Amino acid sequence: MNPRHLTPSISLLLAFEASARHQSFTRAAEELSLTQGAVSRQVQNLELLLNVSLFKRVGRRILLADVGVMYLQEVTFALDRIRGASLKAMSFEAGTGTLRLAVLPTFGSKWLLPRLHRFYQKHPGVTVHIHTRFDQIEDFDLAGVDAAIGIRDLSPQGLVTEMVFHRLHPEDPVPIASPALLENARINIPVDVTRHRLLHVTHRPQAWANWFSAQGISSRSAHTGPMFELTAHLIQAALAGIGVGLVPRVLVEEELRQGTLVVPIHVPFPNHRHFCLTHPQHNDKLPQLKTFKDWLRAEIESTGYGWSSV
Repeated sequence: MNPRHLTPSISLLLAFEASARHQSFTRAAEELSLTQGAVSRQVQNLELLLNVSLFKRVGRRILLADVGVMYLQEVTFALDRIRGASLKAMSFEAGTGTLRLAVLPTFGSKWLLPRLHRFYQKHPGVTVHIHTRFDQIEDFDLAGVDAAIGIRDLSPQGLVTEMVFHRLHPEDPVPIASPALLENARINIPVDVTRHRLLHVTHRPQAWANWFSAQGISSRSAHTGPMFELTAHLIQAALAGIGVGLVPRVLVEEELRQGTLVVPIHVPFPNHRHFCLTHPQHNDKLPQLKTFKDWLRAEIESTGYGWSSV
């Protein structure tokens, strides 16, 4: 097959994408600053090139054919990637532009966002777009992000080649409870936790079982409580006295300082999990990412934790 048939010009693709989005050649022409006839001819040329009918003509209306729906989805993704690449190229030398950052929702709301105004004060030319993600990202290009902050296993078996990991905070999961909840049922030793309703998050269903196992205690007699999709909701439930939660200490530092939550018992719970800033190696030279990393490192070190790369 002639490779030209597989690589239509950008002008043809833009005419098709705008026409499909508006379901109108006239409105597409207004958007592209062309005549209606020019847009219609570009779409016809694309259909001739592909040897398919992308639209159904119904009187003066146009409707996407089934193959047009499929093609629009793929073309839109490709055009977005091209636009993103162009923005990166335009902003590369200036160190400005946008950073697409995926963040765990509770870390974002409890730690990052309260500090982000300081980043904008120092770097007004960089815009950080926040994308909420619960899961680990393995293909950053497919996910449409430049970097991510999440919890990663930094043991040798948990590392991924072609990726850069910057350690921010140890996960350090600790039991949390409201002082009122503990007035009549204190927790003096680990097994005392089983007498309380235990709060869970959906993405870590085995967290409590792992904690009990580390203390040499069976979790079979534990009082299983409600499950929450967001760690932030679990924290609110703990504040309300609904039960005892197990969360990373960094997410409740403010509540612990205020005394609205307490860690009723301190016990060792070793693991290799850390909050990390992660990105592919090929993004390492992005100026806006470097700018963000420099700021983030200073913020981390100001809290008494050490920034390190893996």
